[in-house]
Amino acid sequence: MRAKEILASSAIVMSVALIFSLLLNVSGYFPGDILVPKVRSNITVFVLAVMMTISLSRIPYKNLDPVKNGRSVIRAMLLGLVIAAVIPLAGYLLMKDTSWGGYSAGLVFVAAAPFAASVAPLSYILRGDMEHAARGTILVYVASLIWIPFIIYVTLGKTVDMTDVIITVVEIIGVPLVLSRLLTKVKIERATMSIMMNLFISFLVILSVSSTNFPREMTPLLLFVLIAGLRTFALGSGVEYAEKRMGINWHQRVTDVLMVSYRNKGIAIAMCAATMGPAVGIAMVAIATSIVVEICWVIFMDSVLFSKKRMNREIGSEVSDT
Repeated sequence: MRAKEILASSAIVMSVALIFSLLLNVSGYFPGDILVPKVRSNITVFVLAVMMTISLSRIPYKNLDPVKNGRSVIRAMLLGLVIAAVIPLAGYLLMKDTSWGGYSAGLVFVAAAPFAASVAPLSYILRGDMEHAARGTILVYVASLIWIPFIIYVTLGKTVDMTDVIITVVEIIGVPLVLSRLLTKVKIERATMSIMMNLFISFLVILSVSSTNFPREMTPLLLFVLIAGLRTFALGSGVEYAEKRMGINWHQRVTDVLMVSYRNKGIAIAMCAATMGPAVGIAMVAIATSIVVEICWVIFMDSVLFSKKRMNREIGSEVSDT
């Protein structure tokens, strides 16, 4: 496998970034005295804003009419925002009044984050519904300008500065939505785009996971692994199974599963870093654990759930039935 192919593989690059992050964390070599929470927050917000601008620039603003495309819009909103938030929010509510309440705050940022902007290119690669993915991404991200502050306000409103929340949401979503329109005509090869996104995300993972204060107790970690597993493997596979039983075609199923299970880890990291102050290292535990599980989920989707062999078999079966 060539270097370009390796760098374009999300599973490989993120796995390497995660292993490197954990090594830095355990060894104590992370320069926490220089990269203090405020500095990490500013760097995270800037890098994510650039990444979001480039990523959203690949999605055209067309066929966005929510009236003409009502079912598609409702599916994207329900799967990508509401249903995807239920499990991490339930975990937060169950843990917030326990001795692990500080750690559980990170689940709020996982719940508030929309699905990853890379759902559109992934839908293209996996023969999903590209138009639904592109439309859903733009409209869900516009809705996130309100959704993210709302979720944080009703859960952490008394412990965080909501002004910082709103400013950060505008910086990482509002500004990129506008600036991305200036780059729509700039040609970027698909492989180059994948490499850029992988490197951006890897940098954010290293910056955040390396500085995370993981608890010595195994119980909270296992709970976060369980919550992340339910949010990815259980929910994603459940939606795929239910939609297949309902006779929904491969193209829609792929995109719907990506929307409900593949979160924007960068937004969760940036919101946590920008709003939690000195407590960011503790709150990042839930997000870091979620990243570990989600990388495993990406590998599972790529190699099993949406493998090329299964894709060809199912699409071929759908064509023969029409």
